Amino acid sequence: MDRLEAFKVGLTTWSKWVGSNVDPRTTQVYFQGISPTHYDGRQWNGSISATCKGETTPLNGTTYPGGLPPAVDVVKQVLKNMSKGVTLLDITTLSLLRKDGHPSVYFGKEGNDCSHWCLAGVPDSWNEILYALLTIAQGGTLV
Repeated sequence: MDRLEAFKVGLTTWSKWVGSNVDPRTTQVYFQGISPTHYDGRQWNGSISATCKGETTPLNGTTYPGGLPPAVDVVKQVLKNMSKGVTLLDITTLSLLRKDGHPSVYFGKEGNDCSHWCLAGVPDSWNEILYALLTIAQGGTLV
C-alpha cells in the first residue's frame, strides 16, 4: 500500500474514533499538521545538498517554493469530512519557511530534521499557536 494511502486510512480510522467517542461539549480536539523535512535544498531554491547545513535565515515570503507536502491535503480532507469539529493546528507552512531551524550536522548526526530535532524556535512557535487557540476557545484574550 502506498504510504500516503496508508496515512489516509489511519487518519480516517482516528477520525471515526473521535466521532464516536468524543463529546464536543466537554472536549476540544486539536490536530497538529504536518511537520516538514528539509532534506533537499532544491525545494527552497538552494543547493542539491541533502542537509540544511549552512542555512542561517528563514525563507522570505509566505509560500514555500517546493510546495506543500502531499500529506497536507490528506489531513485537510479527512478533517473536513469529520462529523465533529477538530481544530487544525496548521504548522506546515510556518515550519517549511524555517529551513534554518534544524541542527543538521551541527548536532553531530546528519539527516536530523524537524520531525525529531528542530531547534527551539520552530516547536516553540507551534506551542504559542496552540496556547493562543486554547486561550481563545476559553473566551480569553491574548495579551
